[in-house]
Amino acid sequence: MADRFGISLRTVYRDIKTLEEAGVLIAGEPGCGYSLMEGYRLPPVMFTRDEATAFLTAEKLVEKFTDSATYEVYQSALYKIKAVLRNDEKYHLESMNDSIEVVGNPYLPKDNKTSNHIQVILNSIAQKKVLVLDYFANHSQEQTNRKIEPVGIYLRLSHWYVIGYCWLRCDYRSFRIDRIAAIKYTDTAFQKEHPPLKAYLADITQEKSDLHTVVMLVDKDAVRWLGEQKYYNGYVSEREMDEQVEMTFLTASLEGFARWYMMLGDSAEIVSPAILKLRVATIAKEILEKVAR
Repeated sequence: MADRFGISLRTVYRDIKTLEEAGVLIAGEPGCGYSLMEGYRLPPVMFTRDEATAFLTAEKLVEKFTDSATYEVYQSALYKIKAVLRNDEKYHLESMNDSIEVVGNPYLPKDNKTSNHIQVILNSIAQKKVLVLDYFANHSQEQTNRKIEPVGIYLRLSHWYVIGYCWLRCDYRSFRIDRIAAIKYTDTAFQKEHPPLKAYLADITQEKSDLHTVVMLVDKDAVRWLGEQKYYNGYVSEREMDEQVEMTFLTASLEGFARWYMMLGDSAEIVSPAILKLRVATIAKEILEKVAR
């Protein structure tokens, strides 16, 4: 508490004592920690106008980037928050509602928001219950049945994923939630202590064995046309030169990168790796042969 609010320990103890003398039911002792007694409720909390606006902004994000079940839960919570707002704050939110909007990328496929799997997964994590998934594996184009011990969920490039220990593979796997056709709880509880989600994600970002470093030079007047596509293809960094920009990427698919590169090949030059240059040349040759027929 002292670190959080930038005050001294002495001030913390003094304020807790003041609360106790005022009749607030606090359990605990110095050096061990404090908590409110079970059943005690604080009076309604008053929010500032900026805090209230932040709730409204979050509502727009939840609506756009989660499923309908999660959005309904958030709306229910937001109704309770609005109930304790002052009249001027409520009016402020109403006036700001039409001034905040989250617009998705029209060129990306729409997410399937009818599945409502997020809340099921989060409840399973909280209760440590094994989940059964009917999952479409994109790499094999097969529908599979999996039992997993869920660890956490994360959002990446507009898609939600769940990480869990897969009984079929006997290892941790990541599943895209919109590819889960069906999901249900089981009565089986898991006791295994899994690594935290952040540790798993750190392993993903640090994993280099399956990634290829690509360096290419792009004409400065063509960089703007890359837009968000550079991030989807593993953009890492860039360095300005005289008439070009040196861009570095990490990609798991040289084949996919080669085909993306060909869309801007007249304005870009591959520096490395050599195998990528060769693949682009091969594709270009095949295209010329077809055009010449």
